[in-house]
Amino acid sequence: MSNRLADASSPYLRQHRDNPVDWYPWGDEAFAEAQRTGRPILLSVGYSACHWCHVMAHESFEDPTTAEVMNQLFINIKVDREERPDVDAVYMDAVQALTGRGGWPMTVFLTPQGEPFYGGTYYPRETFTKLMHAVNDAWNNRRDELQQNVDALVETIGRTAFIAPAASIDTHALISAAVHGLRNNFDTTWGGFGSAPKFPSTFSIDLLLRLFQQTGDDSLYEIARTSLDAMAAGGMYDQLGGGFCRYSVDEKWLVPHFEKMLYDQALLLRVYVHAWQLRGEQRDQQIVSEIIEYVLRDLCHEDGGFYSAEDADSLDEHGHSEEGAFYTWTPTEIADVVGASAEPVCEYWGITAEGNFEGKNIPHRLMHRGDIVRPDVVETARRALVLHRNTRSRPGLDDKVLTEWNAMMLSSLCEAASAFSDERWTQAAVKSAHFLVNNLRQANGKWMRSWQADATPQARHHALAHDLAHVVDAMTRMYELTGDHLWLSIAIDTAHQLLDQYWDSEHGGLFTVSRDGEQLIVRQKDLMDNATASANSTAAMALLRLGALCDEPEFHTKAHEILLLLARVVPSAPSAFGNALAVFLLEDSGISEVVLPGHNAVLLDVYHEKWRPHAVLAWGTPTESSLWRDRQEGMAYVCFQRACQLPTSEPDVFRQLLATT
Repeated sequence: MSNRLADASSPYLRQHRDNPVDWYPWGDEAFAEAQRTGRPILLSVGYSACHWCHVMAHESFEDPTTAEVMNQLFINIKVDREERPDVDAVYMDAVQALTGRGGWPMTVFLTPQGEPFYGGTYYPRETFTKLMHAVNDAWNNRRDELQQNVDALVETIGRTAFIAPAASIDTHALISAAVHGLRNNFDTTWGGFGSAPKFPSTFSIDLLLRLFQQTGDDSLYEIARTSLDAMAAGGMYDQLGGGFCRYSVDEKWLVPHFEKMLYDQALLLRVYVHAWQLRGEQRDQQIVSEIIEYVLRDLCHEDGGFYSAEDADSLDEHGHSEEGAFYTWTPTEIADVVGASAEPVCEYWGITAEGNFEGKNIPHRLMHRGDIVRPDVVETARRALVLHRNTRSRPGLDDKVLTEWNAMMLSSLCEAASAFSDERWTQAAVKSAHFLVNNLRQANGKWMRSWQADATPQARHHALAHDLAHVVDAMTRMYELTGDHLWLSIAIDTAHQLLDQYWDSEHGGLFTVSRDGEQLIVRQKDLMDNATASANSTAAMALLRLGALCDEPEFHTKAHEILLLLARVVPSAPSAFGNALAVFLLEDSGISEVVLPGHNAVLLDVYHEKWRPHAVLAWGTPTESSLWRDRQEGMAYVCFQRACQLPTSEPDVFRQLLATT
């Protein structure tokens, strides 16, 4: 019989519905049962594309003997970290405080009130069983000792709520410290930062591109360029079907952890767009196009929403679940598909009889970084290989739609559509924006976090600060892309919700959970930029840009207060706050407002010729905003803090005016 996860909105939770474990989803029912029985809670947190989550599930959660121990001793709760990053963050902080490291699957033992007292990550079955008995013994016989753990952990994980803002911001010092750290940590041989495993570090790369755009320092561009070329040449990039895997297990970017996450596509798309806008390199354009095509082809609902991820694992030719089985090749398989072209194709992608991954090959261009624009024979073969690969068993698809990640992808798609004047990408962005508004925004204007087609109701979980911050950014960029004021009005409304419901009136900054949302054992703030940008740095960027487009002084004020809070924590690890530093840079430089009343395609094209990270664009039908006062259709206005230069209708003059932004 299925357990309580059968009706979950998360595909990850539904993967566990047939476990012999008596799983509960996170919620009141589980905590009430724990308090009624006096049993502690065993909390297991993971996500669909997590390889080791599947390993622990097969070893322990599908094993009747292990499940029996779990059911006898604990109330067992399963959480999808992508649906509930607020829950994940609280208990991940506890695990990191206990063990010095974190990861998924995350295994945490809680009191019936939800307070953590012990935890870790993946445990092999035998170790897991011994641990459960040890925890049970401590719970029954050494409760006082556990309470000491509880008190210390709850204090630790609640500290972000009490960080006081800095008195001022020294942007130059913060950025100098970050750049110094990035230079020291840069891998001059293989690109990226540090050693294996290597993550994309998109915020650091984007910060370097922003600084190069502002200063012209070629050394900054070369760090970014080397890293972008190395990632695009390795196996972390799907050389056949486009899109990036989550990270590389080696320093060369050859062997990826094969899961593909929507947020990685969104963030890497953005940074390759920016690189293309700076130098116009064809290889950047190719990566941009292939990321978008991958997302629209393989991660897109027919109505425009973007799915969350594809798993690392898939079935091999023998029906066994193996990591990377979908993506690897032998020379014989290549020859069977492309025939006489096999030799140049194998040579191009480094495919050999010996293989580079468990006897097979991950296609790559590691010895030819920067040379990824394919000759015709390889491009023809690539298309044939993709068609053949699609006959294989595909990796599992996590088809939930997350507001945060969708808005992130939408923002990047808007930037790409603008930069390349691509109408198909523009239409995809419009479709995606309508999906979000129609499916994840309630009639009262409030946002939900997660949507899944087979769930009832389809949209669940109140939005977090992450969701609203990214929606503000995405809808602002939708307005800049389309000139349609509908999107600007949604951005303004969402920004007000964010500040009304999530703002900390005592110390500044945004709490993760709204005032009327579920209150966990502590109310945290998300401050550090990790694989995705923090809610606070995202909101600061979005509020600064939106505030430049509308008459809402509060947006500027609150953005500055967020930056004062971030200025308190950034010095502890400057290079870990890449997105925050980009916002410091934006506020320090100021934002230019460019106004193009009407629909002058020539002037729009001039504006989009270059990357303009310190400018916002208002165009289309005028509004009541002071930004539009006394504006004449067909003219271009370049302003700074509402003080404008003389308008022009001449493209060359407009281009000269923009050079000052």
